[in-house]
Amino acid sequence: MTLHRNAKTCPASRLLLCVRVIDQGWSLKAAAEAAGLSERRAAAWVKRFREEGAAGLEDRSSAPRRIPHRTSPEREQAILALRDLRFTAAEIAEALGMAHSTVSAVLKRLGRGRLARVSEPENRYERARPGELIHVDVKKLGRIEAPGHRITGRHPGHYRSRGAGWEYVHVCVDDCTRIAHVEVLADERPETAVGFLRRAVAVFAGYGIRVERLMTDNGNPYRSRLHAQACRELGIRHLRTDAYRPRTNGKAERFIRTLLGGWAYRHAYRSSAERIGALGPFLDFYNRRRPHRGIGGRAPAAKLSELMNVAGAYS
Repeated sequence: MTLHRNAKTCPASRLLLCVRVIDQGWSLKAAAEAAGLSERRAAAWVKRFREEGAAGLEDRSSAPRRIPHRTSPEREQAILALRDLRFTAAEIAEALGMAHSTVSAVLKRLGRGRLARVSEPENRYERARPGELIHVDVKKLGRIEAPGHRITGRHPGHYRSRGAGWEYVHVCVDDCTRIAHVEVLADERPETAVGFLRRAVAVFAGYGIRVERLMTDNGNPYRSRLHAQACRELGIRHLRTDAYRPRTNGKAERFIRTLLGGWAYRHAYRSSAERIGALGPFLDFYNRRRPHRGIGGRAPAAKLSELMNVAGAYS
């Protein structure tokens, strides 16, 4: 009996091959020809049957059991975090210092290869004067208490921080120039948000910017009486985004994307203190030297300088 060539993928045909060789005394060559297989492949099936029985004749995945150089779980989480902020694969690769092909492969493997379509159109606008409108928002980051296995080389379970808690990154961006101020604080309570606002206003004053309006989302800190009182004392008109329309505060959202890619997920930090220590240099680079496509490829400080030098402005 000669088997059809397509039968070579069937476990029952492999079993018949093994029975012929082991129980019926067929030569390996004759059994392989009858099964439409090479003698080498037939020998492999017979060997697996001797060692594992019928279970050894089932199809198996050709994927390797372990991949020593596979992207670490921590780096995969960083990739997904940036993907959640609608970074493209190229932007993620640039932010994390990885190969574009690697990022694309990770996204595809995790089912995130395509960005979901955004149904809501972007609400684009830009104020004419520095300080005419500033955007404030908060981003929550996990606290780092111990180095991860990307640094130690040990299994992640050895250094996993459980219950480490959160840090709250308060950001403030000028709508006109994109000048930004950032602080990492312990919470987002009203008194914390008010303290950040007062310090941000002082920082902008150092640039020669007088804050006129403030836009936030509808979070509890920004709906508090304490925050409303602070705005009155500072002479700032407080605007809030429309309900369920966070893109109204899009400049803060976009800056947070830049902040995460260029600072929070840029390096493998050993501790939260090390990450916070890297914030100042990044913020200086962003404000003074980093080209910004939204303002014609200039750095925020360069645009501010141009506006300040206009005759009769801000004198």
